[in-house]
Amino acid sequence: MAVDVIDVPEAKRYEARVDGKDEIAGVAEYIRTAELVAFVHTEVGPAYEGRGVGSALARTALDEARAAKLRVLATCPFFAMWIARHPEYEDLLYQSRSRVSD
Repeated sequence: MAVDVIDVPEAKRYEARVDGKDEIAGVAEYIRTAELVAFVHTEVGPAYEGRGVGSALARTALDEARAAKLRVLATCPFFAMWIARHPEYEDLLYQSRSRVSD
C-alpha cells in the first residue's frame, strides 16, 4: 500500500491518500506561525486504521517542519505519542523559553 501525503496550506492540514485514489484516507490539522507549527488533530478513516497512514502523516509533516526550521508543538495526542516512539524527532519539540523569576 502506497501512502501519499501532501500539505494543503489553504485547509491548514496534511492529507493522505492511498494507492493513488482520490479519497482522503487521513488528515493532520495544524496551526502554523513563522517559527512554530502546532499539530492539533489527526484523523484516519476507519478503513485505513492500522495501515501506516497516521505514521506517514506524522513523518511527512515532521520532516517538512525540520526542513523549514520550525519548532513543533504536539497538542494532538497522536503526534505526541508518535514522537515519543520516534526519538529522532524529539529535537523538533517546542520548549518554552520563558522563566518565572522570584
